[in-house]
This record gives sequence, C-alpha cells and structure tokens, in this order.
Amino acid sequence: MQAAKELDVVSPLKEAGLTKKDIRELSKELGLPTWNKPSFACLSSRFPYGNKITLSKLNMVDKAEQFLLDMGITQVRVRHHGEIARIEIESSEREIFFDIEIMNRIGNELKKLDLLMLL
Repeated sequence: MQAAKELDVVSPLKEAGLTKKDIRELSKELGLPTWNKPSFACLSSRFPYGNKITLSKLNMVDKAEQFLLDMGITQVRVRHHGEIARIEIESSEREIFFDIEIMNRIGNELKKLDLLMLL
C-alpha cells in the first residue's frame, strides 16, 4: 500500500468504504461471474524484494500460474527465484498436485519456460 500512496494510485472502492465482502456481495447481486473468484495478488509480489522485474519475467510467472490453474489447482502462487520456480498451493489441493503424472506435466511445462520446479 505504501507504493500505491507514493504513486498517487486512486482506489475508489476503498474510498467509498467498501470491503472485499461488500464488493463480492454487490458483484453477486449484479450477476457478475467473478463474484466468488479467488483473489490474486499482483504478479510483482512473486519476486524477492529488490529484484529487477521485467515484462518477460512477469509473463513467465503468469504462464506458469495459468498452466497450474488449467490443471485444476485453484489457489496457486509461483514465486520466481532466478531459474527456480517455488510453487505454493493450498493444502487442500495437494492431492491433485502431488499426483506423479501431474507433477511430470508441471515440470515439463516449467522447463519450457526455462524454470526449474522447487517443491
């Protein structure tokens, strides 16, 4: 939030006093398909503090996360550590993730993105 303040980012929903819960309820009432979609932090949060973030690296993380979402994992973060991808998932989804066939597919996809998987 400090960076947002420093850059004069406008947050109209926050300024209106709306909470995440309020926004979800209003979205549901309006029939928006995203009303119960899991929230995701900014992709730049996937990088260690002080690391240079490039569009290429952001795309790499985005593609890796999208692949995992397409595999059926609903809450995922791919942390970028140079050539290593540290994957974070909810404990309730471990059964999906740790299936050997799924792990092999994930590993192969990450290799295409020039990343190594760290569990």
